[in-house]
Amino acid sequence: MSFPLFVRWLLWPFSFLFGVFVRMRAWCYRVGILAAKSLRQPVISVGNLTIGGTGKTPLVLWLAQRLQAQGKRVGILSRGYRGGGRATWPGASKASSKEIPSDEVRLLAGRLRLPIGVGANRYRTALAMEPEKIEVFLLDDGFQHLRLARDLDIVLVDATNPFGGGWLLPAGPLREPHSALSRADIVVITRSEHALAVETLVRRHSSAPIFYAQTRLAAVLERSQPSPGGRTVDAQVHRYLAFCGIGNPRAFRDDLSRWGIKVLGSTFFRDHHRYTQREADQLERLAAAMGADGLLCTEKDVFNLEGVNFKSLPVHFCRIDMNLNNVEAFLSIVRETLNRSAARTPK
Repeated sequence: MSFPLFVRWLLWPFSFLFGVFVRMRAWCYRVGILAAKSLRQPVISVGNLTIGGTGKTPLVLWLAQRLQAQGKRVGILSRGYRGGGRATWPGASKASSKEIPSDEVRLLAGRLRLPIGVGANRYRTALAMEPEKIEVFLLDDGFQHLRLARDLDIVLVDATNPFGGGWLLPAGPLREPHSALSRADIVVITRSEHALAVETLVRRHSSAPIFYAQTRLAAVLERSQPSPGGRTVDAQVHRYLAFCGIGNPRAFRDDLSRWGIKVLGSTFFRDHHRYTQREADQLERLAAAMGADGLLCTEKDVFNLEGVNFKSLPVHFCRIDMNLNNVEAFLSIVRETLNRSAARTPK
């Protein structure tokens, strides 16, 4: 989200009122005027301060995989895009967009094969998942969902645009003021290996341990139907037109450059964009005019290409993982959190 400065000033009164509201809401939860509901299982929240992409989904994937490797029965709680959807289970990646409207939920379900609950009220959704015998819940994009108590708050900060210039919604991308970082138990600075200036900003409001994370290219796959992905391809031999509809498209373009993939041009759409056949035809014409021999998008985009056919060029997508520094220290904090929760939970 980026508005001209004069537009931001026009929107500033609304941002001021929004800031008053979110501060009062957080204060009400902090002093007990509003009560957060607690689950029997430990809850680990992964969230951020801004709208748009900071790497939450890759980190949820990364953390869920490691908890599963430790033998934990993991469940994910997600609001879904615009709060739409219903509780769903493994295999959701094959469901239609009408059944599960969230591209991120379908991506998580396809990669993890674990129970995922979708709904605006995460507490009720978790209760509906009791038959799944969940041992630990991951609260996806949960930093602002104060209605549900959590045992660990992980907050992501994008090193390339940490706080969106400091403007709250609707003038800027901030969901909460910087001071909300005081609630964080862990801060993960994404898209960087070292960002002293960002650390300094974080330290003004938080003493939480800071970690760094970058996206890593796991594979480039061909898009196939009806399943979202097919065989692995060698991206280094192709010349692509890149396109995406994600929260931070610039980060995708920068990642492609860092991974050494040859991109002749790029086209961006709004986050969660559902592609039409007309747009697919336009992308193919644009790619052909550039001399590209393929189209390249993110894994999330694949779920928004449902029912769309590309006639002349192959469509490939990037499957990514998270590369976190000081992994053992990070997982040690997670283990300590789970141990504390187990000690207080009645058998």
